[in-house]
Amino acid sequence: MIMRALLLHRLSAIWLLLVLATVASWEIGHGLGISDHRLASVAIVVVAMIKVRFVALDFMELRDAPLAFRVAANLWTAGIAAGLSAMILTA
Repeated sequence: MIMRALLLHRLSAIWLLLVLATVASWEIGHGLGISDHRLASVAIVVVAMIKVRFVALDFMELRDAPLAFRVAANLWTAGIAAGLSAMILTA
């Protein structure tokens, strides 16, 4: 009964999503055979920033924080993703 409650908890589902996103990142980098390494790198960065957002909102409990904190975290995540993507694509 306790195990079922743990598996159905929101954080457990998010943890599973994070694990699947990690596998997806690895697959993008090694298995899918994307010929342009820059596009693969940008895809991996985007997946990583999605993971960062989930960690910040759910494991750092920003989901229930004041709006200003949530907006700042989301803007920071989007800014880092955009900056890294721009650096990758212009290299």
